[in-house]
Amino acid sequence: MESVGRLNDPATTVLVERRESAFRGYFHIDRYVLRHALFGGGMMERPITRELLERGHAVAVLPYDPVRDVVVLIEQFRIGALAADMGPWLLEVVAGIIDEGETAEAVAVRETREESGCRVTMLEPVARWLSSPGCTSETVALFVGRVDAGAVSGVHGLPDEGEDIRPLVVSADAFLDLLAEGRLDNATILIAAQWLALHRARLRARWLAA
Repeated sequence: MESVGRLNDPATTVLVERRESAFRGYFHIDRYVLRHALFGGGMMERPITRELLERGHAVAVLPYDPVRDVVVLIEQFRIGALAADMGPWLLEVVAGIIDEGETAEAVAVRETREESGCRVTMLEPVARWLSSPGCTSETVALFVGRVDAGAVSGVHGLPDEGEDIRPLVVSADAFLDLLAEGRLDNATILIAAQWLALHRARLRARWLAA
């Protein structure tokens, strides 16, 4: 595995010949014309064109109540699921975009309150990854957030952003059953469920002792 990442110095392995705006709307799309280093040595002789969706960076949170041993999931409409001929109301974890000057932790606390009504009292960082590196620069930073799920109810979200979000309290066992049965259909909730399956006992013991 010594060669893994050996080309990951863009200053010497990527030559961007041109970058231009291809679209400006709710999302931005930039077009790159570039050449990059080859595994066999040297650089590409001819440039390639790649279009990149720029939408900022995201934070996701799995709200977890260690006292009740439950998670708080949310359900909302997603245009991508509709276009993919899947049920357009997805079961998800809390998520939001980082605004300029914000920390990921601050976004985690804010979005959990806005989308589920829960107040986060502790955060456990899980991972940060590129959501779809073939077409976007977006990264997702995932946390598990300690909450009290006893008063979860109602519908949440920001109406001026067209949000209509229903929080659902689900036992941790039932959540992991959804994972085992293949009924979770987006990457972020899958990663959150897999992490909880591995670390739930340790995390619960630590938070209950805090």
